[in-house]
Amino acid sequence: MKQTIQLLTIAVLFFWTINTQGQKFDFEKATITSVGKDIRSNRITVVELTKLYLSRIDSLNPLVNAMLVINPEALALARKADLELKAGLDRGKLHGIPVILKDNIDTHDKMPTTAGSRALAESIALNDAFIVEKLREAGAIIIGKANLSEWANFRSSKSSSGWSGVGGQTNNPYKLDCNPCGSSAGSGVAISSDFCLIAIGTETNGSIVCPSNANGVVGIKPTVGLLSRSGIIPISYTQDTPGPMARNVTDAAISLGFMTGLDLKDSITKESEGKYFEDYTQFLQKDGLKGKRIGIFQPPLGKMKSVDSLFFKAVDYMKSQGAEFVDVSTLGTKDTGKSSFEVLLYEFKDGLNKYFAGLNPNQKIKNIEDLFAFNASDNIETGVFDQKLIESAMKKGNITEKEYLEAKAKMHQEMREEGIDKVMNELQLDAIIAPTGSPAWKTDWKKGDTFHIGSSSPAAIAGYPNITVPMGFVGELPVNISFFGRAYSEPILLSIVYAFEQGTMHRKSPKFLK
Repeated sequence: MKQTIQLLTIAVLFFWTINTQGQKFDFEKATITSVGKDIRSNRITVVELTKLYLSRIDSLNPLVNAMLVINPEALALARKADLELKAGLDRGKLHGIPVILKDNIDTHDKMPTTAGSRALAESIALNDAFIVEKLREAGAIIIGKANLSEWANFRSSKSSSGWSGVGGQTNNPYKLDCNPCGSSAGSGVAISSDFCLIAIGTETNGSIVCPSNANGVVGIKPTVGLLSRSGIIPISYTQDTPGPMARNVTDAAISLGFMTGLDLKDSITKESEGKYFEDYTQFLQKDGLKGKRIGIFQPPLGKMKSVDSLFFKAVDYMKSQGAEFVDVSTLGTKDTGKSSFEVLLYEFKDGLNKYFAGLNPNQKIKNIEDLFAFNASDNIETGVFDQKLIESAMKKGNITEKEYLEAKAKMHQEMREEGIDKVMNELQLDAIIAPTGSPAWKTDWKKGDTFHIGSSSPAAIAGYPNITVPMGFVGELPVNISFFGRAYSEPILLSIVYAFEQGTMHRKSPKFLK
């Protein structure tokens, strides 16, 4: 019976795709550019476009549970966007484009910002996050917020990605009993399911690239400092960054440019001065692989034959396009990850306390100790998963302590100067590649996540860029390939990944299989 309802839901959905308002609209083929042309040629209004995406969410979200909240002002924002265009005010490529945010990104509107936690279920931010200000200035329509792994997956010793106390479990749209990976689980599922044209995620280590891999989409984890983190519920000053997720490299590149800029509230953005661009599409080149020298990061290989097979087919294709390859045996040391974890614990406590202090004074949660106590008293929050990471962070001291400072210096020394920078300089590399991850695993709250393969740590710990794009399928499940490199090397990485994407076009839309 449930399967029949599922099939009817999808059938109704595709009926709307070709018949809504008498206009033909193909969600699968829609891009920022194509939709922009339709809006400006009066083939569709922003209000009609927004209604189409809201209807799709209404039809399919019961299957995947990607959304936490729909913006009650979405249609009002769409009407404003239409009126602006009629008045001659065109804000650019994102004008009227529907966007979904991960729900750890502040919006000063009628939507709460919760990080998936019931402790913040009614918390309304006092201001928009900097990147939200930039998106609004560009004319984007924030249509809702996506579920996530609670506290961006920095909470439990053994959790299930895509689960939060507020939203429950998000499901993978390719196979509904499989995991979407996290922590930007809802963002990955939303963009894969065509709930929007752009979704915004955040990453500390793997939280953009892993859900992009599991959901068959493009994800850009930028250099830390390229995009502001102010107004984003933090884990780590050192590793956190927001980034775009899209169904193609072009849309991801367009949205990345609109979010760059210096922010006085996030001092690290000063490092991006003279290094950021407002238009990254200028770097998208179909011959972007020609003459490139690329390192193959070895540790993720040899763990899953099906993934290795797809990976080396990708390497062979890139060789045919003029790229040259050399092996990269290691990056960092065995202790680099331990240093990073220490830094995260210190910074999580400090960052959360500062975030709580900036909320409405009536908010009951004032510090990390209040959060721990709330969770301990709430059957949903601690009924399935523990909060050992919160407890460990709570015991740490200030970020002026020697242990913290030494761990931070050590991780950067080992993964930057003696890691990625040294290897790329010595081997004269333009980028390093690796499988992003394994196919999605079956969601199991008792066992927790079973990643099998991961390659996010080098770029994450260094604070360097990492772009992931589809490279094929294992059965019905997608897998991606990652391209990472030096700080602020987004332009050269985009030229490479665009050439790979355009020459292979591996992405296929999900079928919402039971």
